[in-house]
Amino acid sequence: MAGTSIWKGAIRFGALEVPVKLHAAVKEERLQFHLLHKRDLRRLHQQLICTYEKIPVPVAAQTKGFEVEEGKYLLIDPAELDELSPESSRQIEVHEFVGAGQLAPQFLDHVYYLEPDSELPGYRELAAALAALAVAGICSWTMRKHSYLGALQASGPLLRLTTLRYADELIAVASLGLAEISVNEKELEIGCQLINQLTAPFRPEKFVDEHQQKLRALIEQKARGEKITVLRPRLLEPTAPDQLLQALEASLQKVA
Repeated sequence: MAGTSIWKGAIRFGALEVPVKLHAAVKEERLQFHLLHKRDLRRLHQQLICTYEKIPVPVAAQTKGFEVEEGKYLLIDPAELDELSPESSRQIEVHEFVGAGQLAPQFLDHVYYLEPDSELPGYRELAAALAALAVAGICSWTMRKHSYLGALQASGPLLRLTTLRYADELIAVASLGLAEISVNEKELEIGCQLINQLTAPFRPEKFVDEHQQKLRALIEQKARGEKITVLRPRLLEPTAPDQLLQALEASLQKVA
């Protein structure tokens, strides 16, 4: 697999142990801008300023604290934090298997690929079994002094590892206090027709980050010394509830 692995370990459940290498599955290619001093165009750097003395504080004079009430802190020694760090391990411990469809999207976080780290049997067999049964292995592991909960799944012949958020990190839908809205049968019918008209196989290569493309075009124009014209964005008015049916019918006619 191309790219340098970021961690090595082994998947373990029962008597099976499969050595693997962890690779990032996503890369960020967004343009990065630097903060500059307008007068001399030199780069700026951030400093931590004491809110009382209004002066920069060096690292040696910094400490960590937990605010128990406004303006009152419990000081935490770095050594105390080190003692609470999880023990170093190279094991991805599988605890149970669940149906892959049970993993709600809001639980999913970062995605990684797992590459086999030896020629020993087990890797391909595990990937094939996960795919055949359509299940995910709920697992945990420690990496860089952090403990993670994850889902081990098959991605074709490859194993994929996705970090999961814990249940107490999610916001319950009921807490949003959404009002119940009745659905008009005619609106529902036209809405379904519109969705059916626009239904297609998912091909992610069809879609690009237009904002990043515009940023790159802006930078290229400035590099060539061209004049830049700033356009005001067009704001769209939301559809009024009593105009929803007409808007759906108009949309359906456009794609028909």
